[in-house]
Amino acid sequence: MSQPLKSTALGVLTPEAYADLQLDRQLCLALQISDSQITRIYRELLKPLGLTHPQYLVLLVMWERERCTMGDLRQALCMDTGALTPLVKRMEADGLLARSRDTADERRVWVDLSERGWALRDEVAHVRQEVARRIPMSAAELGELRSILQRLNEKFRAAA
Repeated sequence: MSQPLKSTALGVLTPEAYADLQLDRQLCLALQISDSQITRIYRELLKPLGLTHPQYLVLLVMWERERCTMGDLRQALCMDTGALTPLVKRMEADGLLARSRDTADERRVWVDLSERGWALRDEVAHVRQEVARRIPMSAAELGELRSILQRLNEKFRAAA
């Protein structure tokens, strides 16, 4: 069945003008499917540890920095306050983190890792390797993909 031609103020569009609307040409769908699959792997590995994927990401930042502000966390994870605050509060209630107001500037909230949060690092150490093992790509391909996405994210940040 042939596609009908559409007339616009700019002229007649040919079927080739719609080629970019094919589902298999959509970057957003490819990223969404991959994200869903990888997050599912993380969820399976983190569940026995009582962690969600977003909690895991917060812990990664905390293990690197030891102490940071909510603003630092928000920036590192590219999360908005509305998503990050309840996540950190839940982690605090679970005994993984402690929050405190800065004495010099009450608007600044510091986040510190608890002993329990530090102890989880040893239990979580295997997760990254197991995720990489379950993704059907070589280590070199995964490294290249991560580098490409990191460059893309940097360009988005620079443009914002």
